[in-house]
Amino acid sequence: MLMDLVRQNRSYRGYDRSRKIREEELVSLVEAARICPSSVNGQPLKYYLACEEPIASRIQPATMWAKGLPELTLPHPGKEPTAFIVICQDTDIDPNISRYQRDVGIVAQTMLLAAVEMGLGGCMIGSFNAGLLRDVLNLEENIKPQLVIALGKPDEEIILTDAVDGNIGYYRDEEDRHYVPKRSVQDMIIRGE
Repeated sequence: MLMDLVRQNRSYRGYDRSRKIREEELVSLVEAARICPSSVNGQPLKYYLACEEPIASRIQPATMWAKGLPELTLPHPGKEPTAFIVICQDTDIDPNISRYQRDVGIVAQTMLLAAVEMGLGGCMIGSFNAGLLRDVLNLEENIKPQLVIALGKPDEEIILTDAVDGNIGYYRDEEDRHYVPKRSVQDMIIRGE
């Protein structure tokens, strides 16, 4: 079951805008994040939930998608996510941003796996304009955005393939299917002598 969720959990860059996400669904994703481990149990992460217009559409321009495909504008117009969760760190709880970077990854992956279980999909977006995002969300000075998670009902095909000759760059074909080459398990394992 877990491996099925992991296989379905892709970085989606196209969504069905007719499927709106309710705040209760976002809250359930934060509940999954809330019970995750935290470095020294500090729990400084907080979550900005955006599923209502116009705030969700204001987040989109602060994000930068698919840097591996600079020739494309992704998501395609009309395929934008219908919701976002912005993972932030409250520096009043702990100002040490680097200590909690692992926590950000743990909670993001946990939320995305829970989203897949709900029939949704998402994309972790680490490339964003933090200043613009802070202004759009009207965040207090101590609330620092760390990662943006786009969410929605996936509306694109993503195909996992084996990497050939070490080439792991993702690409799209003429039918706009997204291919993600993966290294083999044997290429990833370090063996001792």
